[in-house]
Amino acid sequence: MSEANAYAALTKAFSGLGVDENLFISTLGRWNCHQRQIYRVSTSGFFKEDERQFQRWDDRHILQLRQEFLRLKDAVVLYTMHPWERDARLFKEALLLKVPQRDVLIETACTRSSEDLLGARKAYHSLFEHSIEENIAHHVKTHERKLLVALVSSYRYEGPRVNEDLAKTEAKLFVNALKDAKKNLIEDEEIVRILSTRSKLHLKAIYSHYKEFTGNFLDEDLDGDLILKQVVQCLCSPQTYFSKILISSLRLDVDETAKDSVTRVIVTRADDDDMKLIKEEFHSKYGTTLAAKIEEVANGSYKDFLLTIIAKSD
Repeated sequence: MSEANAYAALTKAFSGLGVDENLFISTLGRWNCHQRQIYRVSTSGFFKEDERQFQRWDDRHILQLRQEFLRLKDAVVLYTMHPWERDARLFKEALLLKVPQRDVLIETACTRSSEDLLGARKAYHSLFEHSIEENIAHHVKTHERKLLVALVSSYRYEGPRVNEDLAKTEAKLFVNALKDAKKNLIEDEEIVRILSTRSKLHLKAIYSHYKEFTGNFLDEDLDGDLILKQVVQCLCSPQTYFSKILISSLRLDVDETAKDSVTRVIVTRADDDDMKLIKEEFHSKYGTTLAAKIEEVANGSYKDFLLTIIAKSD
């Protein structure tokens, strides 16, 4: 490999999700002092000229690189956890942030089976000596608190029966609620009741009837309320929701929260039928495979780990 190509390859290894450990060993480990000096001078994105005339790391990039070296470790730890513990810890981490990650709370509460959500609630008791419900009520002060508490408390019917007449009636309720410009849907007791108690098959029937009545998809008409949009997608079409997260996060110019989303989505969906549907939706909607996108953006063992996980659903 020429020096110019080696510099470009090393810069990519520093820039993606995860790190290319083999490249660091085979290239960087062999460079002499002069070669490393040239690299520092030619890579202003990572290094900057100090007033005392030497090239020093940008502190922001040192932190970023430390995080990238830890990315594989974090993925492996999350992957080996019992699913109940994993979801409980994700709930907790989402609540500890200055602004709680509502999307993590929603996707975990809305995409798990009734038994798995109950298991996560039990694990939360064991790990943190509080309930998820009381912690959400404590940390979330805004108008969606009631909905979020109701979602994590839910134990939905999972049988095959759907009352189509009732589903039509409740679809009309959504139609009328969305027509009322003065109504704050997320605080509407009937909307909260339906989204937090009805079976997923029943909610999919509502989704279908709403399309019949309006010609529009319910989640598209909820563009003005991101939280309700996410809830409806996670309950009715989780593959759409997760595909959007992945296409938004599998880029080089995203923040740490978005990068963490890649690990979270792939690891937590690894053992579900969701992964196969996510891959199909991703390919259909974005014209490339999820594997190809991971190859493009991720590095090293972290990349290999993600590719191995998603290949299980082939």
